[in-house]
Amino acid sequence: MKLLTYRQNGTDHVGILAGTDQIVPGKELGINCASMSELIEQTDDAGWESIKAKLAGGKFSTIPVDRVEKRAPIPYPRQDVICLGINYMAHAEESARYKLETFDGERQYPVYFSKRVTEANCDGGPVPAHADIEDRLDYEAELVVILKKDAKNVSEEDAFDYVLGYTVANDVSARVLQNRHKQWYFGKSLDGFFPMGPWIVTADEFAQPPVLKIQSRVNGELRQDSTTGLLIFGIAHVIHELSQGMTLKAGTIISMGTPAGVGIGFTPPKFLKSGDIVECSIEGIGTLTNPID
Repeated sequence: MKLLTYRQNGTDHVGILAGTDQIVPGKELGINCASMSELIEQTDDAGWESIKAKLAGGKFSTIPVDRVEKRAPIPYPRQDVICLGINYMAHAEESARYKLETFDGERQYPVYFSKRVTEANCDGGPVPAHADIEDRLDYEAELVVILKKDAKNVSEEDAFDYVLGYTVANDVSARVLQNRHKQWYFGKSLDGFFPMGPWIVTADEFAQPPVLKIQSRVNGELRQDSTTGLLIFGIAHVIHELSQGMTLKAGTIISMGTPAGVGIGFTPPKFLKSGDIVECSIEGIGTLTNPID
């Protein structure tokens, strides 16, 4: 299933994408939740199976995608987004080059940081350049994991039992602020810096772990071209490790890191500017497209 949030007549609604251009409103399937966060928090495994069965078993009234306003799948995350830093080896190398640091080719432990997302940006949503405080704006295509239930003390073997599905994100980064402040929180958390979508594809549509082509393009130029099979620390490891020390609540968003080919990886660097169009794509999920404002 492709779960999405859309806005109609000024109100957000939850729906399911049918085909490529029609939305089945959640109420047609017995979903009476006001938001995707509420749906995730209130639905157990049996509930998800029931929604799938209803979707497969009948005909429903639908709404054309082009008749509604796009929204991020989870417009208002309950908590900060958990992010993985330098989680592809080739990106670790290019990051070290940009910062004029030596890189030994080893990553013993994951790098975790959080990203404040007051409101998640959507497919088609403009990304503010924040040119008054930043002039080295960068893009990062990432696979995002959404948890469907609370996770505490989860084993790696059971980790995928907690995954609702996946979406695409662009971890937009202000490199001046990121490097100036050492901690990445400020440079990663400016308004509009977390486009995600266009929808959540449920985990049952993929092998576990999913090995998917991941790419980004800027103004049509291919920049990143890799596979999620090259993650240094995989999804199961991350859910297991983090859940040993804290409870990951239903609806938790985990952004798994970006491959090589971001702006800082080029000589000279290729930073974003107003008017650029960034496309982040992941095989089997879709393409997230955002202009730079």
